[in-house]
Amino acid sequence: MAQQDDIFKKLISHCKEYGFVFSSSEIYDGLGAVYDYGQNGVELKNNIKRYWWDSMTLLNENVVGIDSAIFMHPTIWKASGHVDAFNDPLIDNKDSKKRYRADVLIEDQMAKYDDKINKEVEKAAKRFGESFDEAMFRQTNPRILENQKKKEELHERFANALNDNDLVELKQIIVDYEIVCPISGTKNWTDVRQFNLMFATEMGSTADGATKIYLRPETAQGIFVNFLNVQKTGRMKLPFGIAQIGKAFRNEIVARQFIFRMREFEQMEMQFFVRPGEELAWFEKWKTIRIKWHQALGLGEKKYRFHDHDKLAHYANAATDIEFQMPFGFKEVEGIHSRTDFDLSSHEQFSGKKLRYFDPEMNESYVPYVVETSIGVDRMFLSILAGSYEEEKLENGETRVVLKLPPALAPVKLAVLPLVKKDGLPEKAQEIMNDLKFDFHCQYDEKDSIGKRYRRQDAIGTPYCITIDHDTLTDNCVTIRYRDTMLQERVPISELGKIITDKVSMKTLLKQITQ
Repeated sequence: MAQQDDIFKKLISHCKEYGFVFSSSEIYDGLGAVYDYGQNGVELKNNIKRYWWDSMTLLNENVVGIDSAIFMHPTIWKASGHVDAFNDPLIDNKDSKKRYRADVLIEDQMAKYDDKINKEVEKAAKRFGESFDEAMFRQTNPRILENQKKKEELHERFANALNDNDLVELKQIIVDYEIVCPISGTKNWTDVRQFNLMFATEMGSTADGATKIYLRPETAQGIFVNFLNVQKTGRMKLPFGIAQIGKAFRNEIVARQFIFRMREFEQMEMQFFVRPGEELAWFEKWKTIRIKWHQALGLGEKKYRFHDHDKLAHYANAATDIEFQMPFGFKEVEGIHSRTDFDLSSHEQFSGKKLRYFDPEMNESYVPYVVETSIGVDRMFLSILAGSYEEEKLENGETRVVLKLPPALAPVKLAVLPLVKKDGLPEKAQEIMNDLKFDFHCQYDEKDSIGKRYRRQDAIGTPYCITIDHDTLTDNCVTIRYRDTMLQERVPISELGKIITDKVSMKTLLKQITQ
């Protein structure tokens, strides 16, 4: 874990140094759990959103998009259950005065058992080499079996406490398993209590009697209240989906792990409306579709896994998370939920307006069921950076830091580098850049040695660099360098567009999902 923590710290430092993520309001000492995206970060983030949006609206003829308002009628949050039930179980350490989510402390304890198991496997793999049978070792090693049993016992107690909403039992688990405060190292805990996560504000003048409203804690409700607007104006037939990307806000008391858990964040959500009784089949279909979307990025299939929920939300009859192996363990990046008809039925009740679909094949009206897929853009951003960050030892003994980002998502697709700042090379380089910049985000750089310039581009994940030298002026060829392999080859300027397009096009990435 210490090595992973070190990598995570380096990644955070890298994000600032190379213009990906800054602390918000930094010159005023920052604002807790709020971040700004820099010049490279915003490009990467926009590319992630484009990848998701196109995969939803282009690859699925029955999925369309909307953009709903952040401010919504306050009764919406009563209908959705957020006013009464949108809570986190919190616990304080009396010595450090720090506040924690009780469920996260227990999940971290379970993760420690996984770490112990994985360390045993790693040691055995080194000891036995190619003859190592990992599956058999996991089934027979006494230390692994002991840790697995401890984890399963803890998991059962934890799941029962969550499902029963038993705050006393959550604290008792923390006490029984001697979970200590990461800061003070003590076990001096308060009782567990619930804390509502919504930000409240007021709309209207105080003199006239302002209305209490909320910053939306999720984007999904904007889709539900527009269900009939989209269905009727788009003449949509079930099954169909409505997609949305937008900001959401949660008053996270325990915000940590960089941009993984923030108070202001962005979501990519799609609500898929289906006939009652067909929701679980569609739930399985969307699980398959969504995991392929993640795996198409090429970060490694073993870095992803499904994690079924121990506690289902009151509206759900199935729920799972797609988790990614972050430097601090497997963590959720996407949730897939079968929400039944709870949302539309509840809004019917609270608004007094019918939110029903007339099914011409069945000749009846009914409230559709919903399957939801929801991604945190910021978590997705972090998972891609974590999966791409590498420190490579080179043959000459040097080390290079490189972001092996999926080319279609890279902030800069091509760096144009004149070998020297004279003899007409900068002018030729600018001519090439002016031709290619309509198709690709290009960056021009003429400062420092060519080796240093390569390293700068490696650090921001640029998949291609081209060098313009004196021969370019006579043969109209450039040297193209490939980020991942560092191989170089001479190619005609006229072929650059095709070479780069083949790898960096969003179309190339989207095709992998459909294969």
